[in-house]
Amino acid sequence: MRVTIRDVARQAGVSISTVSRVLNDTCAVNEEKRRLVIDAAETLGYTPNPAARSLLSKQTGGLGVLLPFMSGEFFSELLNGLDEAAQENDLFLLVSTSHRRPAEFQKAMQALDKRVDGLIVMAPELDASGTASILKTETPVVLINTYAEGVTADVFNFDNFEGARALTRHLLDVGHRRIALIQGPLHSGDARQRADGYRAAMAGAGAEPLAVAGGYTREAGAEAAQALAGLDPLPTAVIAANDYCAMGVISALRDLGISIPDKIAVAGFDGLASAQYTFPPLTTVRVPIAEIGARAVYRLVERLRGDASPLQQHTVPVEVIVRESTARLSPA
Repeated sequence: MRVTIRDVARQAGVSISTVSRVLNDTCAVNEEKRRLVIDAAETLGYTPNPAARSLLSKQTGGLGVLLPFMSGEFFSELLNGLDEAAQENDLFLLVSTSHRRPAEFQKAMQALDKRVDGLIVMAPELDASGTASILKTETPVVLINTYAEGVTADVFNFDNFEGARALTRHLLDVGHRRIALIQGPLHSGDARQRADGYRAAMAGAGAEPLAVAGGYTREAGAEAAQALAGLDPLPTAVIAANDYCAMGVISALRDLGISIPDKIAVAGFDGLASAQYTFPPLTTVRVPIAEIGARAVYRLVERLRGDASPLQQHTVPVEVIVRESTARLSPA
């Protein structure tokens, strides 16, 4: 098995970025660490990947990653996928966040741009013009889960629309008609796509949509659940904006003495690993989070190596995972 930059870093007891800086001579590293890296590389017989070295026109060895957040299961899994693919190509990641605020996004972009060889950007809060502004940079860019209609770019987007439509159809198929949607942030493209998928399925079944404000946090789910619990009649099923939101719904309904799924069925979106451990286990839409991160890195590496094939937008399929939180509706 070929020795990688990760092996050298482990042997030397330093970070991957330090190894990259020493081997690529991109910036000053203190003499002790430099000698540790060189000795480790010689001991292990490390040979730099010629393809990876040749693709780095600016010789930083780094890829910039701009995400809405870094905390939580979703972004942890995404970062793992990004990082493992980067390490396979002897590259390191420089990560920043926007907190879903366009102004912070622009600051983060300015900080990352020109300091890395390529950029991977996840910015669902941007509209088409905001997305187009990303592509004005000379640094190659790959987008993840970012609104890109009318924009020419390499994009990997989750199929938010079809995932929400399929999830709503599942609830309709097991007998629900009064299905509520707790929406994600209204300025977020992925939340809008999920809402559109829900409405399409409800319209197709001749059912009246019931959408309420929410968000992507447990707290937002709990607040929305309390509002829904005050309706008469109650919805018989709730689709939450994401799995975190659904966990907040489950907690709030339990506190109110409303049984799940006997009185209200609950479903989420994202397919977090922890969703199977809620009580009851949560029906959700599984998104290939780590896979899409890895695919974005591989595509960016191809561009950096000189691939001039047409820019492509990929819609990555998702899958409804049915669990106990959405059991079939009992006859009244």
